[in-house]
Order: sequence, then C-alpha cells, then structure tokens
Amino acid sequence: MSNAHILITGTAGMVGSHLLEYYSGKVKKEFLIGTYFNPTINLNDIVDLCVPIQLDVRNASAIEKIIHEFKPGKIFHLAAQSYPTVSWLRPVETMDINSSGTINLFEAIISARKLDAAYDPVVIVACSSAEYGASLTPENIPIKENAALLPLHPYGVSKVAQDLLTYQYFKGHNIKGIRARIFNTTGSRKTNDAVSDFVQRALDVINGKTEKLRVGNLTSLRAITDVRDLVSALVLLSEKGTAGEAYNISGEKVYSMKEVIDVIEKVCNRKFVLETESSLMRPTDEPIIYGDSSKLKTETGWQQKYSLHETIMDMLKYLEKKSDALLK
Repeated sequence: MSNAHILITGTAGMVGSHLLEYYSGKVKKEFLIGTYFNPTINLNDIVDLCVPIQLDVRNASAIEKIIHEFKPGKIFHLAAQSYPTVSWLRPVETMDINSSGTINLFEAIISARKLDAAYDPVVIVACSSAEYGASLTPENIPIKENAALLPLHPYGVSKVAQDLLTYQYFKGHNIKGIRARIFNTTGSRKTNDAVSDFVQRALDVINGKTEKLRVGNLTSLRAITDVRDLVSALVLLSEKGTAGEAYNISGEKVYSMKEVIDVIEKVCNRKFVLETESSLMRPTDEPIIYGDSSKLKTETGWQQKYSLHETIMDMLKYLEKKSDALLK
C-alpha cells in the first residue's frame, strides 16, 4: 500500500477528533486510519470521517497488523491515558498504555521495515508539559525544551518515557519521531480539565441544576491553547519538524484559574457564586505551566490564532448543542 495513508491513534479523544476533522477535509476517507479505545467523546463524531479501528495500544500484534496493512506515511500517536488525576489511582495502567503503547508502535514500524526497507514514516508523538514538573519555577518561565524533566505525577513520568523512547528509536533505528510537548490545551469535546469543568459547571448553574460554581485552586497559572491551534502545530511539525527533536506547543498568554472564570462570566454575561471544594485540589500541582514555543515558531511558522474568549464560546455552543440533542 502507498504511504499516502495517515494514521491517528486516539481519535476518540479531544485532540485526535479535531485532528481527524482537519484531515477529513483534505484526505480521502479511505486514506485516514483512526484508532480508538475507551472513547472520551461520542464515536459518532468520528466514525464517518475515517477507517475506524478499535485498538488497545498495549496489544502489540494489533498495532503491527495496522502498520503492515496500511504502511502510513504519517503517524500521529495520541492514544494515551491522559489524566494526571487518574494516574495517581492507576499508575501501572498509565505507564503501560503510554510507554508500552509507544514501544509497540515503534516496534511495529521496525517489523514493517523488514518486509519493506523503504518504509520511512514521520511519527508525531504527543508528549506533555507535565514532563517538566518541578522545573516549572518562576525563574524558568517560559520554559525551554532543554530544561530538566522532573515530573510530579505518574502521568508526567509516563510522558517522559514516551518522549525519550521517541528519541531512542530515532537514534537507534532512524525512525523519524518528533516529540510534541503539549501544554494546556482545551476546546470542544474536552473533559476533565479546569476550563472544560468550569464551562460545564457554569452551564449547570445557568440551567438551574446547581446554584454555585464549584472550584479548586484558583491561583495556579496556565498558558492555554485552543485545540485548533494545537492541531495546526501538529500538522506543521509533521511537514517541517526535525526528526528526533522536541518542540513545546504552548499558548502565549498565561491565565490564573480566576481569570478563566472571569472570561466565562463575560461570555455568559453573568456573575457566578464560587464555592471552593477540597476534593478538587490535586496532591501536587505545578504553580505555573507556560512554555517557550519560539523553536516551533521559527522552524514551522506556527502562530496562535484563537483567543480564550473564542475557545470558551465554542465550548459553550458545543455543550448546549449536545444537551439539546440529548433532550430530543
């Protein structure tokens, strides 16, 4: 088969679904291979856009089968256990999915090369700002790619493993892996991050389901990227990125969680009564997460286009549409 195929693992997650939508307007459906497992979004959002395949990345022979059959020229490896809070509860599973799943993908490429020595895909691996952890101190902000990787939770450790495995397979096997260190990203279909939780709770207050907006730590600072800007960064890295390199993908503006609520209040045109809940506090929480994306911009020309106001407006529209559909 030709290398015209594009493989996206984890298409039933927020980022994967938006990346799939981007390519669905540019690539024929039969050339778009989308894998999913334990979806965090509605599968109906993606199944008509690609060749959908259920895949647990921990299943090495299943990944090998896909790589051998389609020999994709571009691979976006997004499948992961992607929640830091879940990683405290299920650290072994988190490590297994994120690191073993990445090994399985690279080993499948090596296996395919034994049958076709010319097979040479570009592999974009979704890494994370969580890798920096304790290095995210005020004097290191915005953090650069050469900072020490000192993760503060099992999820962060699993992402360091993915990151370094990508580097190792590039050095050891010349697989064109590119490490995309993704900072806080949100948008429609996102669940279980501060912005999406706040937007959902604001909607619950507006719809009379609850009186107060429950919050956790409002002092933590985050640079926030719209998922569509992240998608453009991933696509640009697949076209212009340097194999073996790591790239930060971070928003340029830093918001406190209180400022995020201020933007939600502006979009909704109302004030919310806030209620702090101890259960929403994390055992360890980086005080600020903000990356220097100048390497990405210099090498690919990437620019952030969407404001947090636009992102939150789209998230509200998506949730309202979704709740309307449920009522029908």
